[in-house]
Amino acid sequence: MRAILVNEFGSLENAELGTIDKPFVRPGELLIEIHATAANFVDILLIGGMHQSEPRLPYIPGKGPAGIVRAVGEGVVNFVVGDRVLAMCEPGGGFAEFVATPATMCHRIPDKLSFTEAASMALIYDTAWFALLERGRFRPGDCVLVLGATGGVGQAAIQLVKALGGVALAAVSDFSKVDMVTDAGAVFVIDITHDNLRESLREQVFEITNGKGADIVVDALGDKFFEAAIRAVAWCGRYVVIGFAAGSIPSLKVNYLLVRNIEVSGLQIGDYRKREPEKMQDCFDQIFKLYGVGKIGPPPFKTMPLEEVGKALGSIRDRTTRGRIVLLQEH
Repeated sequence: MRAILVNEFGSLENAELGTIDKPFVRPGELLIEIHATAANFVDILLIGGMHQSEPRLPYIPGKGPAGIVRAVGEGVVNFVVGDRVLAMCEPGGGFAEFVATPATMCHRIPDKLSFTEAASMALIYDTAWFALLERGRFRPGDCVLVLGATGGVGQAAIQLVKALGGVALAAVSDFSKVDMVTDAGAVFVIDITHDNLRESLREQVFEITNGKGADIVVDALGDKFFEAAIRAVAWCGRYVVIGFAAGSIPSLKVNYLLVRNIEVSGLQIGDYRKREPEKMQDCFDQIFKLYGVGKIGPPPFKTMPLEEVGKALGSIRDRTTRGRIVLLQEH
């Protein structure tokens, strides 16, 4: 079958279109005929060997492919051939014609949700859901500061905050993309381009919240933004670290946590898929329910053929794309 193969970790050029044996279904697995898979920042990390988990080579990148069940492994009772599913496979495998993955990592797609739309929502909505409701213990009325708001997880988080009765503050550095966060449901935009970010970010958040601060921060950036945003958290607030897209991994003097009764937690979404599949199923049930009643929807996205994976990931790396990129596999 056709697949994007990584035979050696390194640059995006190391991910090349090639051929590999079609996978076979094992007990407890589904064989999925893939139609669409989104390109994600995590793919760049995995291809480069920079992720905390290092897959075995040759490696097929691509998380969250959407497609059709073509074979059902022994012991699987809740799926049948022909089901339309989203396969949250770990550590990848979605940039190919087929993937075999545990049935516990697969979720039926609502009938009116297309494969491309489902793929565009994969990885970002479940990450945002776990960041908000599992790690951040979101409650209706909470004020949530989203760092990396124009990214996929950021936009999903904003939509979820609005849908669940909260107030989303979107931290933005590229003002040509402000419409993306306001369209997603952000009530306020926080400017993070100031030279004195450490003071200016807190001042903006405190002004909006009448000196209280943000109940939850969802941080996909890290770097200098962490140090600034931690100072904008409300008393007994929750700070959720989901990535370091801005560069360096920050450190923290924990006396500030003590003084403000702040919690800082991390989210590695792949662990939940492996360790707590029931909780992941509940996550997708709620996401698809909110989609069904029109409270959330796919983020802005465009499609590209699978063989243009390098171009797609390069535009994510260089931050030159607006919205998501979904790679299509022809059958």
